[in-house]
Formats: sequence, C-alpha cells, structure tokens
Amino acid sequence: MPLLYSIGKVTVGHAMTLGWRPHVEGLENIPRTGGAIFAGNHLSVADELFLGAVVPRHIAFWAKAEYFRGGGIGGNITKFVMHGLGAIKVERGGGRAALTAFDGAIPVLKAGDMVAVYPEGTRSPDGRLYRGRTGVARLAVAAGVPIIPVGMLGTDKVQPIGQRFPRPGKGQVTIKFGTPIPTVGRSDDRTALRALTDEVMAEIQKLTGQEYVPRYAPPRQSS
Repeated sequence: MPLLYSIGKVTVGHAMTLGWRPHVEGLENIPRTGGAIFAGNHLSVADELFLGAVVPRHIAFWAKAEYFRGGGIGGNITKFVMHGLGAIKVERGGGRAALTAFDGAIPVLKAGDMVAVYPEGTRSPDGRLYRGRTGVARLAVAAGVPIIPVGMLGTDKVQPIGQRFPRPGKGQVTIKFGTPIPTVGRSDDRTALRALTDEVMAEIQKLTGQEYVPRYAPPRQSS
C-alpha cells in the first residue's frame, strides 16, 4: 500500500469511520490478495471516501489527468499527491483519450491491486439505480479479475449533490459487499459484456434495494 494512501487511511479514513460509524456487511467477500474491481452504485462524492475508509486494502481510484500535469507549487503538490495515492489518470474526452484510463487500470489489476468503478457513469440524480455502462465488464474481462458488487446507502444524506463537504451527523451510512462475480473465461463480445454488466447491476440492486431504471442516468448539468 502506498505510504501516502496509508497515511490517508489513518487520518481521513479514521475520521470517516469515527464521524459517521458506517455499518459494513460482507467484508469477507473482499479477497485478501489479487486484483479485483469494486462496482458500486453512486449516490455521492462521499462514496469513494467511505469505500476507501472501510476496505483494508489499497484501492487505485481514478483522477482527472489535469491533476497529474499541474504547474507551480500547488500543481506540483497535487501531482505528488496523485502519484502518492496510486491514482489512475483519466483523460477527458472520448475515443482513444478516454481509453487511456483502461490502459492504466489493466496493469494495476493484473499486478494484484484493486480498482473502484461506478457503472452508472455519474451520480444518481434521484436516488434510483440506473442502467450500467459496459466499461466495468470490459475492464474486468480484459484483466481477468472478479467484480465485487458494492451497495452504498445513506451517503446522499451525508453529502448531497452540490454539497462541498460531508455533513457531520447526517444520516446512517451502510456499505454492503456482495459475492465476487468471476470473469475468467467470459467473452469480450458486445452481447456478453452487456449481459455481464446487467448481472452486476442486478447484484448491486439486491444489496441496495433501490428502484432500478432500465436506461442510462442523465448527465449532470454544470452550474
């Protein structure tokens, strides 16, 4: 585990668990070694904070490419932090640029690390669970690692959309880890990836009890 990530767990992570005392189920479903992908519903920016706080292993989170290119004192500090946390660089835009995130994640997973993905692609605008995008399935099959469904409940009360920081004492947070879904031997054709993604979303829905919406979540409107 990177040193800076370890420091974050005993500072920010400890503050999250102490301040909100999340209820956690299914930690035994997290393998002690080997690569795996956490695939969860997405209610709040705080989802990643709580996930990192309760998972005992290192998670390589995604970060905008701009954070790795900063100049000046502030930019260099941000770049140092991103590298120190073991973050994966994500390029904005579509096509080849967007695929660099996958290119960066595959060797991380094959090396035995863990990655978190939110198949809905954006935070739920209304608390419902929306159709998953197939990127999580494509990444898991390419790397040959299992997908661990994750259900988050209550994080939208702790840090609603538009709220800059988590609000102390707001809501009970529950985090549930489902049984890992194996992907070795799965086909990477479009139909198979769609079926695997739907399977993952069904498992997430079982964990959260959210109403499922069979269409993609609308993109967030910039303010």
